[in-house]
Amino acid sequence: MSPQQIQLMKLLQVPTGSLEERVDIEIQENPALEYKNEQEEDSDINEKTREDLDKERKAKEETETRDEYDYGNFDVKEYLGAPDDRPNYEYGDSHYNGSTDDDVAPAVQYKLEESFHELLQSQIKMMDLKPEEKLVAEFLVGSIDDDGYLRRDKQSLIDDLAFRQNIKIDKASLEYILDKVKSLDPPGLCAADLRECLLLQLIRKKQGLESGTRRENILLAIKTLEKYFDEFSKKHYDKIVKAFSINNEKLKEVIGEIVKLNPRPGGMFTANDKVASFLIPDFTVFNEEGELRIQLNSRNAPELRISGHYRNMLEDYAKNKKRSKEQKDAVMFIKQKIDSAKWFIDAIKQRQNTLMLTMDTILRLQEAFFFSGDETDIRPMILKDISDRTGFDISTISRVVNSKFVQTEFGTFKLKFFFSEGLSTTDGDDVSTKQVKKVLHGIIDEEDKKKPLSDEKLTDFLIKKGYKIARRTVAKYREQLNIPVARLRKQL
Repeated sequence: MSPQQIQLMKLLQVPTGSLEERVDIEIQENPALEYKNEQEEDSDINEKTREDLDKERKAKEETETRDEYDYGNFDVKEYLGAPDDRPNYEYGDSHYNGSTDDDVAPAVQYKLEESFHELLQSQIKMMDLKPEEKLVAEFLVGSIDDDGYLRRDKQSLIDDLAFRQNIKIDKASLEYILDKVKSLDPPGLCAADLRECLLLQLIRKKQGLESGTRRENILLAIKTLEKYFDEFSKKHYDKIVKAFSINNEKLKEVIGEIVKLNPRPGGMFTANDKVASFLIPDFTVFNEEGELRIQLNSRNAPELRISGHYRNMLEDYAKNKKRSKEQKDAVMFIKQKIDSAKWFIDAIKQRQNTLMLTMDTILRLQEAFFFSGDETDIRPMILKDISDRTGFDISTISRVVNSKFVQTEFGTFKLKFFFSEGLSTTDGDDVSTKQVKKVLHGIIDEEDKKKPLSDEKLTDFLIKKGYKIARRTVAKYREQLNIPVARLRKQL
């Protein structure tokens, strides 16, 4: 592929939120490229097709191949004039619905809060520990992951303390300090696994209860996790009922105490530690009186031009009849930078055309969904369908749909959402697998949770509804929907 094609492929993968940063990097690396001054009048130019741009690139490559270092092989006048270095992009937001570049979402401000690890460090300072023990406790807190777990073995912790902190400590002393850290809030911190995390929380709850049914249930919950954790996680409730000689109602109360616990004690804090990321849609689809219209986010259309300073340098060179070797070298450098800038501007423009043509084709094929918002209206569609209609390579379509989003009145969707294989019905029609998954999800939602449906029974239900589908396909769709097998869906 030519350098331009490679550059275009890379630009296609860049999401809208990162495009400005990518353009800024290019401007920093190429002084001949700059943003167009908003106060200057736009020059009217004709839009160029992809074929025109390809011809221009081939012509430039052939010229450079003939003699790259011959100073007389290029005409300085080609790089001077108003020409095509101020593209007026066709698909900017300002060309639709009266919106302007001022319609950019305002920056969101965040209040400063104490982070998860800072909260734990402040608690350590209040603990009755020796100075060196506090250092070890702070090290342990620093080793806790975002969920609140300490998943490292004790020997590796001892080794790290010796080599990185120059603190020698034996296993018994480490366990003593580790128990102190586990007493910090929130309960369940510093556990090695889920079982220990839940047990730490139950033990803390038990300490606040002297007697009563609640304490009895918590004690049974502790025994359940200590002795029958595998049976509990796999929902083999009959074994637990038999072991404790209790009825299903009692077991339900015990399980109720466990499911109310927090499996990620650090999660509620670390969520606030991370800067919230916002999804910036690449397209917006409007339904204007029964007609669907597409708007490309204006951030995808940065207005660029060739630097006026570099133009002036070329004009001075053209006027000067006495040209030194240094001036010729400088002009060759300018020529290379201007060519690179023009290539980048063309690539940005081609990126827009590719995005718009791809989105328009998706819109036409999935028109029913964009009118209704009903997932069952999505038609079977694969990358080849878009490739055949647009003329772009399948790899190009893949780069577009894997990183771009469209905002509709029904929500914001990744373009990849609209692609799915087809499945035949008993009537001979083709339906999207998304439709089948939605029907499958509905059947499972309505099942008797005390007697959940097996994959075989789910298959029978779908066949009765007119879908030709095999049991293994139902199992695959169920897994893709993150729905467990029937045994794990069972409730008391």
